[in-house]
Amino acid sequence: MLAKVAFLVVLAGHLAAGEPTSTTTLTVTPATLTKSTQSITISWSNLPSPSPLDYVAVYSPPTSSDLDYLGFLFLNASASWATGAGSLTLPRVPDLRAPYQFRLFRWPPGEPSKNPRVDQDGDPLPDATHRAAVSGNVSYEGAGARPTQLHLAFADEVDQMRVLFVCGDDGRRSVRYGLAGRSEEEWKEVPAEATTYEQGHMCGYPANDSVGWRHPGFVFDGVGSDTGGWSEIHSFIARDTEANETIAFLFGDLGTYVPYNTYFRTPLESLSTVKWILRDLEALGARPAFISHIGDISYARGYSWLWDHFFEQIEPIASNTPYHVCIGNHEYDWPLQPWKPSWTANIYNGKDGGGECGVPYSIKFRMPGNSSFPTGSGAPDTQNLYYSFDVGVVHFVYMSTETDFIHGSDQYKFIKDDLEHVNRSRTPFIVFQGHRPMYTSSNEVKDTAHREQMIQHLEPLFVKHNVTLALWGHIHRYERFCPMKNYQCLNTSSSFVYPGAPAHIVIGMAGQDYQPSWEPRHDHPDVPIFPQPERSMYRVGEFGYTKLVATRNKMTLMYIGNHDGQVHDMVEIFSQVHNNGAPDKLAGEMPQNTSLYILIAGSVMLALLLGFVSGFVVRRKRDSTRWTPVNNEES
Repeated sequence: MLAKVAFLVVLAGHLAAGEPTSTTTLTVTPATLTKSTQSITISWSNLPSPSPLDYVAVYSPPTSSDLDYLGFLFLNASASWATGAGSLTLPRVPDLRAPYQFRLFRWPPGEPSKNPRVDQDGDPLPDATHRAAVSGNVSYEGAGARPTQLHLAFADEVDQMRVLFVCGDDGRRSVRYGLAGRSEEEWKEVPAEATTYEQGHMCGYPANDSVGWRHPGFVFDGVGSDTGGWSEIHSFIARDTEANETIAFLFGDLGTYVPYNTYFRTPLESLSTVKWILRDLEALGARPAFISHIGDISYARGYSWLWDHFFEQIEPIASNTPYHVCIGNHEYDWPLQPWKPSWTANIYNGKDGGGECGVPYSIKFRMPGNSSFPTGSGAPDTQNLYYSFDVGVVHFVYMSTETDFIHGSDQYKFIKDDLEHVNRSRTPFIVFQGHRPMYTSSNEVKDTAHREQMIQHLEPLFVKHNVTLALWGHIHRYERFCPMKNYQCLNTSSSFVYPGAPAHIVIGMAGQDYQPSWEPRHDHPDVPIFPQPERSMYRVGEFGYTKLVATRNKMTLMYIGNHDGQVHDMVEIFSQVHNNGAPDKLAGEMPQNTSLYILIAGSVMLALLLGFVSGFVVRRKRDSTRWTPVNNEES
């Protein structure tokens, strides 16, 4: 199989030796990369007796050992490989604040790899034994000084905006912002503080090993206040934060999951989701919005450069629209995580985070509030766990399903207090978000105990305080449940007045390939069928995203398929405005014409809210005719 297909891979192993020859040449152009560089070309010549398994491996920094490659590409992807000369084109590679180098290796047919690691299909990874040529260095201009990975987030106060970006050094940086149309002399400037983390903070392999660790650079954080508009460090489009319409994007697991047989693979379905969002933002103009990504953010899982790749993917959106997250198992879980009650023995398995133990997630993002949980390992505390804010007519609450949420915990106390103090005259709707779902018909039986604990400890709060909608990721499907109370369905309509319990929707379908099965019928072991429970109103296994539109009177959620950009499911929930006399987080009443517009998507990869282009990109991998809605049964 390897001889017929060109693969790109993202793993490495231990040091292997090899000497370049003087006959084979390897060149890479351009030698200097800019932000506008879309691809690089790898060319070689004078390779004697080429093998279909010969390959080029990618390194950064150039001092990396031969087995510490970021990925590799088989030469047989070039039509002329058999002549000993050819060229390959790679899409844009992320700025890692260090030069790249490329090395050509021979892999004679029939010679087994000595590399103990295999890819996700069980095929051997190259052992980098026979090195034939080395390229010159390829570097980004600016040598890491240029701000990259720009993303925005709401801060603690309603008149603040947080701007985060990455540089290769911790020198002085600042954020400048101002109203659209004003001269730069009228802009304000605030200092940006630098933070980073070290290899010793990682909790396990591969994050703490040379195969996965690359220095993350320095994350700068600047907060501007008294804002009527915002400007990117260089070209961020100013946004009027006082418009009558508010736009928000929500999604589940999107990520930049990179299977072993891909190199810096851009998840086609995830990228398509992002492009859908860009399309919607263009259509909506400069009205305020935010994006919500509920866990399994980058799927780096210990390979640090995938965080860089992820942030470069989302920068076109996140540099213009606040980007909000909560933690998932693939950011956090590791063997010695401090909260691990007996019922989580098969749930928090210690491998999902790739040894990151929440550190990159905690440093690269900065969410409102000050929630944290100690790692117990000497690493920085895990942050960005639970928080809330108001946007338009909706109060949004985020939780961590990976740290203690049971009755009496700090997180439980926060959720309880927060829900008790929502001003329902201002925000008649409450949207609650977390990673692992409270309800699903997926055959993920190992999470059953976790779901039962959430229902026992959190669902009573949802019901008591009239939470409108609960959004979850983790399961790589879209599934909408009716309003639920202790496993009981309160209304099966798709348009209803809020019945006293939240509708639950799993939005983990934004781009992750692996899809867990539905619950089978136990009396069909040989030819299983997968009946849809009555409480499950709609479920599907195709990629897509969701869009949420809210006015004071009605919240509408739509599920849109990446393959065609069409609405395939919709639910309308009419509000019951409650005035409980609680203190108001925002002064004044919301205008009657105020509406909240949100895109929501999910997938254990980064549930993004992408759009139309995604549909075309997806066709490179999935035929659009494979759309498979599940209304009653799926076989």
